[in-house]
Amino acid sequence: GVLGSALASEWEPDLDSEPHRYFQRTAVDRFSRRIPELAEGRLPLDRSSERAFLKSLLAALDIPESSQLLVFSNTSLQLSLINPGNPRALYFSDDLYLGYVPGGKIEVATIDAQLGAVFYIFDIPRSDSRVVVERARRCMNCHANEDTLKVPGLSVKSVAPGPGGGSLDTFHPGQSGHTQPLAERFGGWYVTGTGGFDGHWGNRMGRLYQGELSATPLEPGTRFSFERYPVATSDLLAHLLHEHQVGGVNRLIRAQYRFRELRHRNGGSVPQALPPDLETELADLLSYLLFAQEAPLPASGIPGNPALREGFARNRKVVDGHSLKDLDLRTRLLRFRCSYLVHTPFFEGLDADLRRRILRDLDHALSPEKRNAASRHLSDEEAAVIRTILRATVPGFPNGNLKTD
Repeated sequence: GVLGSALASEWEPDLDSEPHRYFQRTAVDRFSRRIPELAEGRLPLDRSSERAFLKSLLAALDIPESSQLLVFSNTSLQLSLINPGNPRALYFSDDLYLGYVPGGKIEVATIDAQLGAVFYIFDIPRSDSRVVVERARRCMNCHANEDTLKVPGLSVKSVAPGPGGGSLDTFHPGQSGHTQPLAERFGGWYVTGTGGFDGHWGNRMGRLYQGELSATPLEPGTRFSFERYPVATSDLLAHLLHEHQVGGVNRLIRAQYRFRELRHRNGGSVPQALPPDLETELADLLSYLLFAQEAPLPASGIPGNPALREGFARNRKVVDGHSLKDLDLRTRLLRFRCSYLVHTPFFEGLDADLRRRILRDLDHALSPEKRNAASRHLSDEEAAVIRTILRATVPGFPNGNLKTD
């Protein structure tokens, strides 16, 4: 996609001023609204150990333990604690991301429709101490730069990690999402459940010698004990889902910020004619939502951890027996190639004109007579199934059967 290789434009928001005011505004997403419950001890959390607290917090927030990803390159706020012997764990649902380092703090990234990614950090409480949740400003050093398309977004790095966890080299900087080739992904991460596929940078330690980069294998669970974590996996399927979500969320947040700025400059309405570079970005977004340039899966397909498959499918919306969360895993990630992010509260809360535009573009790309570059890879049958699901489940989809506001 266009955004994958280089931003379609040099546009960059001023987060502190009107109309964005990123740090002044209160987030109203699912997690942010529950912070008082967490702070006042109204969530049923087990304080008997770090691991017990983490498990009970994931359950309370409805984040599957099986989504666990382990990263050992020290590319986060708590970098002094992270190394191959003490990896940071990440857990995620469709709209919430939680980080945990043994011996460290809990980090939460939540996706708010107005603000984009909002970051919180707090200590794991001992016995009956209060949980003090703080909105983390320092996260923005890495979460509003070229890796996140210059807006408050999510970052998923692939690096060649040195022996201490620091980076010797970075793959595809400034690019994320399911279009990235698997051979350049997962650097600095542990990966399990690969079904024999090892053509990637996961589970490897890089070494630079006389300008040449080489890699030595690093088996998951040899330098650390899985018993410190809720589950003994860092499943390939979790990596693929996470990468898809990061690429999709960042593109949507960027479009949201651009539409808000246009509206602000245009006296409260979005002009009929959009700037050409924004049109290019919306075309890229459409292609991305329909998986137009998805990197192919390994020839043998991937197994996908059964617990994760079940956890991922928990909130699927089913129409005529089909769902956007039906997995394929033979040649591609999803059976029906349209991002399930359209079913998140974040998507529902996007700028009304932006949302209408995305839904119109999807409808056109999926209709038999208007198929375009974004949907050329879909068979007529797959396109028709996707369109039927969207009509029945996404408020405001053209000719849909849902009441819209």
